[in-house]
Amino acid sequence: MELNQVTLPVNNMDDAVSFYLKLGFTQIVDTPHYARFACPEGDSSFSLSLESDKFENNSVIYFEHEHLDELYQHLLQQGIQFVQPPTEQSYLWKEAILKDPSGNKIKLYWAGENRLNPPWKVEIRA
Repeated sequence: MELNQVTLPVNNMDDAVSFYLKLGFTQIVDTPHYARFACPEGDSSFSLSLESDKFENNSVIYFEHEHLDELYQHLLQQGIQFVQPPTEQSYLWKEAILKDPSGNKIKLYWAGENRLNPPWKVEIRA
């Protein structure tokens, strides 16, 4: 199985689309209530769904980028505000945290080999 996409709720589609385009994603579907984006690398995509009711999304979406520090500086120059700059974590990932205009939490990160093979990886059981 392969993950197809993640859909985030938003309360203002125009603001959300503008934000994700500024982050560097390519929009592939555009409707008043739904937008879908392709990631700049790989085959992953994600989408936005306009919600008319108030919502709270406690999920976190992660986007991996090998040159995280450079991406962070570029996005700062684009006016993107961060909750946390790129910071080394105890679980061997470097993460920067930001929120989209609807409050969805996003982590831009780089984990390298530790993403799928951390030192504490469990033995695969059949």
